[in-house]
Order: sequence, then structure tokens, then C-alpha cells
Amino acid sequence: MNTEPGFRHAFEWFTNQLSSVVFYAIPVGGAELPMVVVWLMAGALFSTFYLGFINVRGFGHALKVVSGRYKDPRQQGDITPFQALSTALSGTVGTGNIAGVAVAITLGGPGATFWMILAGILGMSLKFVECTLAVKYRHQAADGSYSGGPMYYIEVALSKFNLPRLGKALAIFFAMACVFGSAGFVHVNQGYAQVKGVTGFDNAWLFGAIYALLVAVVIIGGIKSIANVTSRLVPLMCAIYLLAALIIIGSHLDAVPAALMTIVYGAFAPEAAYGGFIGVLIQGFRRAAYSNEAGIGSSPIAHAAAQTRHPVSQGFVALLEPFIDTVVICTITALVIILTGAYLGSDLDGVRLTSSAFASVFDWFPLVLMVALLLFGFSTVISWSYYGLKSWSYIFGETNRVQNLFKVLFCLVVSIGAVPNILAVFDFIDSMIFLMAVPNILAIYLLMPEVKRDLKEYLRQLK
Repeated sequence: MNTEPGFRHAFEWFTNQLSSVVFYAIPVGGAELPMVVVWLMAGALFSTFYLGFINVRGFGHALKVVSGRYKDPRQQGDITPFQALSTALSGTVGTGNIAGVAVAITLGGPGATFWMILAGILGMSLKFVECTLAVKYRHQAADGSYSGGPMYYIEVALSKFNLPRLGKALAIFFAMACVFGSAGFVHVNQGYAQVKGVTGFDNAWLFGAIYALLVAVVIIGGIKSIANVTSRLVPLMCAIYLLAALIIIGSHLDAVPAALMTIVYGAFAPEAAYGGFIGVLIQGFRRAAYSNEAGIGSSPIAHAAAQTRHPVSQGFVALLEPFIDTVVICTITALVIILTGAYLGSDLDGVRLTSSAFASVFDWFPLVLMVALLLFGFSTVISWSYYGLKSWSYIFGETNRVQNLFKVLFCLVVSIGAVPNILAVFDFIDSMIFLMAVPNILAIYLLMPEVKRDLKEYLRQLK
């Protein structure tokens, strides 16, 4: 008796129920407002105002720190601040910047770009807080390596309020959600779809096997190997993508002011698509949350391994992440789509819309986009493998045997990621990732006064 269809239906039913809970939405002004997005943006707003707009006044100092100006040979950690930033960026810069922006414009019109930029700026403050806490409460293993992230400071936060058991339970809940959310299905599948569409290559199993082998080569070496790859891959893939985008923007330079006016007008226009003004705002904030993951709690795991003497120093480095990911890359993608007019009267969506916008100027660009997507996806997969590994180790221990088991399982999952008809798996992974935000932001609220004191002390020492 074949039980596979029954299992598939059961899994799809479970995923649908889980998604309906995680992405529970309330109707607002004719649009649907997911409560998890409210939770994320409330944390970003509170962080920004409570810390006196650290996202703005700390930007210059962040550039100095990441450039190595304050480098100290006595700093402890596994990787440099720049490598930590590259690893974290490689986990967020990806299909959300290419496909997610197109989805936002398709549903909310050009005005969604304005709210996406604003959400990215606010997310900088949230990244500052969570990454500062990740470094502050990291711990050193017997082999000298460092582990940190929300699972550690969630436990501390609740313990300070005399709720140690609840803290441990929420920390394990976060870690389990991160383990499941780290599965690389989405990026492998999207990469295969682009390769198939451009080259005609049609062997999902072979593509998945090669992809998994390349991932294994990188992740076997641990965070130092991952950081070495991402610190080279992230600048390369951003350069390839942004160079092509800037050429297109340059060829439409006279139309840029009008495009910017379209974005601003569309952000506040009551007759805008998808529920008017409120709908556009929701689309912008939602896609920004998908793109930069501020408040999700993933990138603090990478920043916790950074070489730094003061946790706040790495917090400054981390606030650059949403700026690069959302304010720069997402905005440039949006300008290309708007300037080329690809979104007008088109039935395309996601990566196909972005590809169409670029192809309207460069007929060969789908090939370049394919390479960019593969690089974006690969770097995201190896970064999330580290997040999943550290969460797995938090639950089951940091022995080599436990960690090697996770790496094997992770590569097996990657190998089947290109197989079609796994949309329910995508929804499940999305649900797991956004569930991570629930205990993470709760702990951030509880520890925010502590971060503010640490920031004041850091600035005093800096002077």
C-alpha cells in the first residue's frame, strides 16, 4: 500500500494550519495585515526611538569599525567583523532582493518601495540590538570556538525576571524553529528553475546532488570556511548584480526623477493597488521583513563569532546589514523595474518580472541573473547551514559527532531541494523562520535597557 499521498496531504494540511497561525492577518483598510509583521516592525520602531535613532547617528561609526579602524590584536572571536557581516549578509541577500521586490511592486505598486526603504532603515536599529546581545552572551566551547545567538540571550532575559524554565523552553523553541528554517529547499529550487529556464537543463536530481556536494565542501570547515567563502562571494555577487542594474539606471538617467516621484506618490496614494495606501504600506514592510530578517534572530548567530572586545562594537557593524540589503539593493532593483516599465500591464511576477526588466535592455541578462541567483542562493544556504548547526548544537550538544550528523542531514536535504512539487515545504520553512521572531523580540524588549546602558558606556570609552 502506498502511503505517500496520504502523508503528503497530511503534511500539506498541517502546513496550511501552521501558516494560518503564524501569518494570522487582520483586515485593515481593505488589505490584510499579518500580525507577525506588526511584531517585527513594532520591535524596530521601539529600538529606533529608545536608542535615540542609533541607525542614523551610528552609521558613520559603523563604517569605521567594519573597515578595521579599531582593530585590536587582543580581540577574541573566530572571524573578523567584516567576515561576520559578509556571512550575515549572505544569509539575507538573495531571492528576496530580486524576486521579493518584484512581488511588492506587483501587489502594491511602485509606492511599496518607499515603505520598504523605511522598514529597512528602522530594521537597522533592531539588528544593532540583537547582534550586540548575541556577542555579549556568547560562550566559548572547549575547542576555543564561540557560539552565540538569540537562544542564549533568550534564556538569560527570562532568567533575569525569575522565569528560568520559561526562558529555557523559549530558547529551545527558537533553536528548533531555526533548525527547520535552515533547510535550503527554496534557494536550491529557485536556482534550478532559473537554470532550467535559461539553459534548458532538466535534471533536478543531478542539480541537487552537485549543489549539495558544493555545500558540503564549504560547511565541513565550519564558520571560518564559511566566512572565507562569503567574504569573497558577497562582494562578487553584489558587484555583478549592481553593475548591470546601474548600467540600466544610467541609460534611463533622465527618467530617474520621475521614477522617484512615482515611488513617493504611490506610497501615499489612496487609490493605489492592493487596498490603497494601507495596502502599499503593508506590502513594503512585509517584503522588507522577508528581505533583511531584522528581528528574526538569524544573523546574530553569525555576528556572535566576530572578533571584538566590546559587544556594542559588533552591533554597529550589524546595523549596516539592512542598509545594504534593503535600502541599497532592493531600491536599485525597484528602480530598474520602474524605469523599464516592466511592471505595467505585465502578468509576470517574482524573479520573472525582474528578469524581464533587465532583459528589456540586455537580451542576454537572464544568463547573468541566473549566475547571480545561483551565487545569492548558494551563499544563503551555507550561511543558514551555520545558523542551523549552532541551533542544533544548542539542543543536542557541541560534540563533533552531533555536529557532523547535522551537516550530513543538511546536505541530504539540500540534495532534494531542486525536486518540484514541494511548495508545502516552502510554506513550512517560512513559518519556522518567522516563528523565530516571537521569542527573539520578546527577549529584546526585556534586555533593551541593558543594551542602552552598554551603548552609553561604549560611547564614553570611545571618547
